[in-house]
This record gives sequence, structure tokens and C-alpha cells, in this order.
Amino acid sequence: MGKDARKLLKISLDEETVAVRSAEIEHERQVAIFDLLQDNDFALTNGVDGPYHVTLGIIDRRLRFDIRDPRDEKLAEVMLPLAPFRSVIRDYFTVCDAYYEAIKTASRTRIEAIDMGRRSLHDEGAEILRERLARDIEIDDNTSRRLFTLICVLHARG
Repeated sequence: MGKDARKLLKISLDEETVAVRSAEIEHERQVAIFDLLQDNDFALTNGVDGPYHVTLGIIDRRLRFDIRDPRDEKLAEVMLPLAPFRSVIRDYFTVCDAYYEAIKTASRTRIEAIDMGRRSLHDEGAEILRERLARDIEIDDNTSRRLFTLICVLHARG
């Protein structure tokens, strides 16, 4: 097994399935992709080694992982229903909005409390993702968290 056998070397969002993003959301996308490519653990469970190139998108209310090799040959396509993610994503955006408002005027204690809630929801979404992918893709906690951020970017409006 080569050193890149369990690595994502490239990740992108299917721009056809993404709404126009605000500067803040675009920044979150860039940071998540940068961090993900710096450190990740990602492997198909069917035994096909990486490195992998992945495009995330939403098609027919399903999350699509288009997984290819560096020569752009398709290795797998994993589709997940979005329903299990909807409430946590909605709650996550609500708490993020509260957090961004709070940092303008709220006390440090209030900001920290909101941030703890935000991180908790993010962790919950990342865990749902790991569980749903387990049959097809193995990922570690950090990879799951960063992929969940990108899933949120796919859902973001504005």
C-alpha cells in the first residue's frame, strides 16, 4: 500500500449544484478544502486504493461523492440521502448566525456558550456522515468534520 493509498489529493464541489455563496461561506469552503488536503484519512472499503479525487454535489436530494483516481477514471460513486442531515444542518446554520451576531456585541461568556453549541452540532453532523459512509468509505474524525463543513457549504444560501 503506497503512502497515498488512503488520501484525498483533490476535492471540489459540483458548482452546478451550488447556490451563489457569500464571502464568508466561500472562505469556509476554502479553509475546509485546504485543511482537508493537508491532513485526511479517506479510503474506499471495496479495496481500491487511492489517492482519490472527489467531487461533492447534490443530485435529486441526495449527496453525491464522485470518486476518481488521478487520471480521472471513475472509482466509485456514493449517494447518500440528505434527510438525515437536514435538521442538524438547519440547526447548525441557526447557531452559526447567532454566533456571528454575538461576536459583534455579546459577552465573551455568551460567545463561548454559542460556540460550544456550534461545535457540538458540527460534531453531530460529522458523526452522521461517518455512520452513513461506513459501508462504502472509511474516514477519520477530522476528515469527517471537514467534509461536513463542505456539505454545509453545498446547502448554504447567500
